[in-house]
Amino acid sequence: MSREAVVAAAQAYFDDGKFVDDLARRVAIPSESQKDDSQAALRRYLDDEMIPAFDAMGHTCQVFDNPVEGKGPVLLATRIEDESLPTVLGYGHGDVVRGLADQWYEGLDPWVTTQRGEKLYGRGTADNKGQHTVNMIGMAQVMEARGKLGFNSKFMVEMGEESGSPGLDKIIESNLDTFAADVFIASDGPRVEPDRPTIFLGARGARNFDLSLELREGGHHSGNWGGLLANPGVILAHALSTIVSNTGQIQIKEWLPPPISNSVRQALADISVSGGDGAPDIDGYWGEPGLTPAEQVYAWNSFEVLAFKTGNPDRPVNAVPPRALANCQIRFVAGSDRDGFLPALRKHLDAHGFEAIEILPPPPENAGDFDASATPPDNPWAAWASESLAKTTGKSTAVVPSLGGSICNDLFNVTLGLPTIWVPHSYSACSQHAPNEHILLPQFREALGIMAGIYWDLGETGTPHTNGK
Repeated sequence: MSREAVVAAAQAYFDDGKFVDDLARRVAIPSESQKDDSQAALRRYLDDEMIPAFDAMGHTCQVFDNPVEGKGPVLLATRIEDESLPTVLGYGHGDVVRGLADQWYEGLDPWVTTQRGEKLYGRGTADNKGQHTVNMIGMAQVMEARGKLGFNSKFMVEMGEESGSPGLDKIIESNLDTFAADVFIASDGPRVEPDRPTIFLGARGARNFDLSLELREGGHHSGNWGGLLANPGVILAHALSTIVSNTGQIQIKEWLPPPISNSVRQALADISVSGGDGAPDIDGYWGEPGLTPAEQVYAWNSFEVLAFKTGNPDRPVNAVPPRALANCQIRFVAGSDRDGFLPALRKHLDAHGFEAIEILPPPPENAGDFDASATPPDNPWAAWASESLAKTTGKSTAVVPSLGGSICNDLFNVTLGLPTIWVPHSYSACSQHAPNEHILLPQFREALGIMAGIYWDLGETGTPHTNGK
């Protein structure tokens, strides 16, 4: 069978409804890793869906219990055909964020896939059950066509990414030889535009923290005490205004990344940022002056206030509130001083007269703490992957240095020392992490062909591993 036939077979799998059927079963498992009572569902996803699928592809499956108590397990499926062949480490996460069932559009259920037009709704369709399902089908189609893969496969499925991948670092660090490979190829996140095939070479890091100011016990009548008692909400708002300008520019110089390199600027030169229909318009005045939207989100750092609370927003009363709290986040690219962020913030707040504001750990359900890492755009595997996508789609591949979001890429890129190639299948307006999460079905049909093409090419000569031999 030819490459073209394998690509066509993968897309025929979609046309026959089998992809949607596979995804529907997986979405139906409420694998919410952010909930304390989710352990049975997390394990069921591996036992009922992942292990049988990899068994059918001749992989040996090993499940690692999480060293962090109460957190989800990790599966590694391994098929070694010949030690001289390239070994590819794949990845997916079967856990999802909370379902938020009461907030979805009328008639939608997060645990039931529902098609409306070209959109397929369901929790995990985009992040990440749909994406690793695509990759597994692509691999299965190549194996059926060849009777083998033509490369060695290791595929990891973790069940805790949405709660910060707790314990995954310890599992990998304790089993370096078990997870060793030549290249990392996986799928998560959005394309730069819905119709443009994309590869990301790394991921921005994330550091979440709280800013808290508590001035007294209880609220006091705003008529009797207004103008006499300091308002913590006002004070905290002024503190935030010293951290980020009213146009979104970071004001703490220690939080800024190194200058953008020429190779990164060149890679981003022809890339626009578009979420497609339903996506918000970009605010051109926001962020670091002089950067393009692509440079801003893929090659620079950003600071966000995720939530701000003072008093009782749901039921305001006429009282000066006693406390204020802001949930904050820094997204940062490789080369930033991750460990220096909070010390620099402490110094900054003190210098501006905000010594009373405390810097606290975030709540456990939003404890994002990922490091940043990236493969250089001129790495041979990046060029190889870009060419594979272009060969399948006939479109120019967008090569982006760093995913705008955060994931545990540092464990693969730094700890395991692998070139990391992410091939995203979603789009930025998919509502991942929010109610009404969905995928675009035509985009996923194309993705099935893309991954079948990549896995076919991995079994051919001419990969960076074989140096063209």
